[in-house]
Amino acid sequence: MGEVLIVGLLSASDRAARGVYEDEGIPALKDWLGKAVTAPRIRYEERLIPDEQAVIEAALVDLVDVRGCHLVLTTGGTGPARRDVTPEATLAVADKVMPGFGEQMRAVSLKYVPTAILSRQVAVVRKQALIINLPGQPKAIKETLDGVFAAVPYCVDLIGGPYIETDEALVKAFRPKSALRPKPA
Repeated sequence: MGEVLIVGLLSASDRAARGVYEDEGIPALKDWLGKAVTAPRIRYEERLIPDEQAVIEAALVDLVDVRGCHLVLTTGGTGPARRDVTPEATLAVADKVMPGFGEQMRAVSLKYVPTAILSRQVAVVRKQALIINLPGQPKAIKETLDGVFAAVPYCVDLIGGPYIETDEALVKAFRPKSALRPKPA
C-alpha cells in the first residue's frame, strides 16, 4: 500500500456553504493536485464552511490534529472584505509562519491582476502539516499553485510528511541534492 499523502481541502465561503452556489474551489484543488502529484497516493479530507474565524480555526485543527493531514490547502476568504478571515484563522492555529509562500503567491498573482496586492494569503506549519491559503477562483488557484508548489514537497519532507513526487511537465519539485531519493528502476 505504501505511503499516503493526506490532504485537507478547505473552502471558506458563506454562500457556497449555504448552497447559494456550487463551490468551485475544492474541485479546482483536486483537479490540480490530481494532475501534478504522481506519488504517493492522495487521500482527501474536504470541508466546505462559512467565513467564520472560529469555524475555520476548528476545521484546521481537526484536519491537522485529528485527521492527520500533511498538507492543507484553503481557498477563499483572503481578501480585504470584512468577512474575509481565513488568514487570521490560519495564523491563530500556527506553530510557525512561512512568509515566503505569501510573498511568492502575491508575486505570481501580480503577473495576472493588479489587485493581487489586496490578497492576504499566508502559509503556516502546524505540527506535521503545511497549511497554505489560496485564492478562491479556479483560474487563480491554478496560477498560484503553478507558481509555489515546487517548494511544497521539500517543506513537507522537512516537517515529517511523505515524499511527494510531481509530474515535472507541470511542476518540478525542488529539493537539494542531499534530499533526493533515487528514482525506482
